[in-house]
Amino acid sequence: MIDTEIEVLALKLLEASRARGLKLGTAESCTGGMIAGALTAIAGSSDVVVGGLVTYSNDAKIALLGVSPLVLEEVGAVSAEVAGAMAEGALARLPDVDLTIAVTGIAGPGGGSAEKPVGLVHFGLALWGRETALWSHVFAGDRNAIRRATVICALEALLKTMG
Repeated sequence: MIDTEIEVLALKLLEASRARGLKLGTAESCTGGMIAGALTAIAGSSDVVVGGLVTYSNDAKIALLGVSPLVLEEVGAVSAEVAGAMAEGALARLPDVDLTIAVTGIAGPGGGSAEKPVGLVHFGLALWGRETALWSHVFAGDRNAIRRATVICALEALLKTMG
């Protein structure tokens, strides 16, 4: 179910995580679990992947990840602040996890605006003992292309964090 490019990245990430003794977790909105799915498509990934939380609705973000309702109201679900809170929430809630990635965005085809266009994805990466990294990217293409590009970007960021 995953293509070769994603499979290669997932394999490299799992190997790097094993070599460093790090456990991974995800908090996903616009990708609906595709990052965790890419990692767990690889046999033996259970020694590295702790789990993933798909928090598509704001209520799920609040209940499962502890995202502040006030932050959601003030800046919206598609924001750097929420991506960071999602990553930190997963880090705090998933047992024995060392490193988490979170994504929230607008995969389309609808739902975009001038301020938040279709293709906008915010990322949060949390690692114990470090400040949460936040970044965003606007990806092009249809819903599938945007989600695929988000998965690749997330896997690459996790791999880069491994050094």
